[in-house]
Formats: sequence, C-alpha cells, structure tokens
Amino acid sequence: MNNLATKAHRQGIIRSLVRNAPPRSQKEMQRRLRAAGVSVAQATLSRDLRDIGLLKGPSGYREADAVDAGGSNERTLDQMERMMRSYLTGVATAGNLVVLKTSPGLAHALGVALDRASLHDVVGTVAGDDTLFAATPSPSRARTVERRFRGLLGRR
Repeated sequence: MNNLATKAHRQGIIRSLVRNAPPRSQKEMQRRLRAAGVSVAQATLSRDLRDIGLLKGPSGYREADAVDAGGSNERTLDQMERMMRSYLTGVATAGNLVVLKTSPGLAHALGVALDRASLHDVVGTVAGDDTLFAATPSPSRARTVERRFRGLLGRR
C-alpha cells in the first residue's frame, strides 16, 4: 500500500473513532488506532488531526463542523478539496450522477465533506464503502462536476 493510501486509510479510521466515541487525548487515540491495527507516531497523528480538521473539546476530539456549525464556507470547501486530493482514486459520470471512487472505507467520509460543502451543482450524495454517487440536476452539470473533481486528481 502506498503512503497516500496508508494516510487516507488511517485518517478514515481516525474519523470513525471520533464519530463512535471521541478519544480524550492523542495518547488514547494512538492506543485505539493500535487496537485497530494501525501504528502511528505522535507527530504523524498530530498532522492527521490537523489535516482532518479535528478540534479537542471537553468531551474529546470532534470534527470542526460538529463544534462550530457556523464555520466559513471557504474553510468547508478547502477541507472537501483536501479530502478529495487524499481519498479520491477515480471519477466518472453516469447520466446525472458523478461516480467517485475512493480507497476502501473512505466513501462515507468524503460524502459527508461533499454534503457539507453545499456545492451548487450537487443535490445529494449516497455512499458505500469505496464508491460515492453525487447526484446533479442534469447530465451537463454532472460533466461540470466531474471536470472539477478530475482537476483535484491532477487529470482532466
């Protein structure tokens, strides 16, 4: 597995841990990651927490959007684009749907980020394990969204 897939996989597990029972410290997060079969250095974990946008509150780590629902749309878009660059492995259209492929276990997290970004051309998402469908109002809008996401992949 390459470093990007490893990072994306690790960050997906971190998100899952935070959603299920927020760890109260990085040490606890490291223990729980180890129990999930992922060994990570403290510096790497700190970068992951920052990249994901997690904040530490009185009850443990939380997603920034869960703590501050009034966050700026620009920050939400930046976060979605960062996740796209890290998680996305492929993009295609099927009628008015944009089909997004991710590493296993990451489609849901990407779907949440896409929903929160409130893109004008995306009316809703449905996620599986490694595939995300983004519904658009029309096939032409689907092609527009596909081009945007392909740009994040570095190919058009």
